[in-house]
Amino acid sequence: MSSFSKEEVARLAGLARIALTEEEAEKMATDLTAIEETVAVVSRVATPDIPFTYNPLPISNVLREDRVGETLNREEVLAAAPAAEDGKFLVPQIMGEE
Repeated sequence: MSSFSKEEVARLAGLARIALTEEEAEKMATDLTAIEETVAVVSRVATPDIPFTYNPLPISNVLREDRVGETLNREEVLAAAPAAEDGKFLVPQIMGEE
């Protein structure tokens, strides 16, 4: 017997103001029951002596170390920009902001 009936799903859908057809409520009841059964199986297996695993493979930091390198010359970059002012890029005003 399903833990979730289509009537219960329809009642909850009504409370949430979600329109469901009878077929959708039936399918949702079946899906929710399957999810509940899966969670129950995992709950039986996941005991405190089993360590939490979010990935089956060991993961290490694959990012490179930050190093200061050669940077662009500000004047050269601003010279290539369409508009600049006070050592910064000048961009068009947006939505009347100042």
